[in-house]
Amino acid sequence: MVIFQKFEERRGLVNEFQWPVRVYYEDTDSGGVVYYANYLKFMERARSEWLRTLGVEQDELIARNNVIFAVRSAELEFLKPGRFNDLLRVSAKVIRRGRASLTFEQKITRADQSESPLCIGSIKIACLNAATLRPCPIPDYILEKIPCGDPQ
Repeated sequence: MVIFQKFEERRGLVNEFQWPVRVYYEDTDSGGVVYYANYLKFMERARSEWLRTLGVEQDELIARNNVIFAVRSAELEFLKPGRFNDLLRVSAKVIRRGRASLTFEQKITRADQSESPLCIGSIKIACLNAATLRPCPIPDYILEKIPCGDPQ
């Protein structure tokens, strides 16, 4: 696995993005396994880094377009435990693209066992006006960079 960013490309656009995450002691519970809420943090990091590969910084997004992205819903399945010092691979893939939302399919695996997920999830992200926190369209310059077989 490449240690900063690894992704598949389709016609020059990022299809599935992968980001490495090391499990630190602070990420584990008293049983020595990854605390369940931390999987959401790992997924957030992968989505943020995915956005960065598109050339979008979230602080600039607020300043330039007055919009933010926020989690609208999250559905996760915890399949196997991650443990202290594991090197994980966190993937993020857009499976639905709406005018004001994106739905991601995300998977967390050990870096050396990508066929055996620890956690899988479906995360819906809403684009919001930063001042009103009401839904608004995703800026066109971002939408045109996002591949998706299921536009809505």
